[in-house]
Amino acid sequence: MDWKQDRIGSALKGRNPMVIAELNHSFVALGDTQFLPGYCVLLPKHHVRSLNELTLPERAHFLTEMSIVGDAILSVCHPLRINYDILGNTDNFLHAHIFPRYVNEPAPRRIMPVWLYSKDHWTNSQYAYSDAKHAHLKKELSLKIQELISLGRATPPIN
Repeated sequence: MDWKQDRIGSALKGRNPMVIAELNHSFVALGDTQFLPGYCVLLPKHHVRSLNELTLPERAHFLTEMSIVGDAILSVCHPLRINYDILGNTDNFLHAHIFPRYVNEPAPRRIMPVWLYSKDHWTNSQYAYSDAKHAHLKKELSLKIQELISLGRATPPIN
């Protein structure tokens, strides 16, 4: 099975090549496109359709880990801000998009939702993740996430 067909299952099996870090309750994956360098996706460690299907402690863990990824992106990529999106309309499983937003984004894009970028930003190979272009970014983000966890910024295991 192609890892894109089951991103969570392939992460659990160690077969999702986009995973850059495993946290206590989730996996951090680099986004398939990198027109906004550092774009990541947070995947829970079990399949649910939405945040509301998690228990309150699980929600707290997922959202805290999402913010830790944002901290790492801020530190490594130096964007102006981080935008967080939990949608689920196209891919019917819980996942959070973590988008860095940059001062140098073309106007009016920098003040609009990232989803309003033209379709080619999502499909054109020039923006697609590639090891040749993005391996260093992947490694830097992974190291920063691990550093934040070691500093006590990650959530404790669910009891």
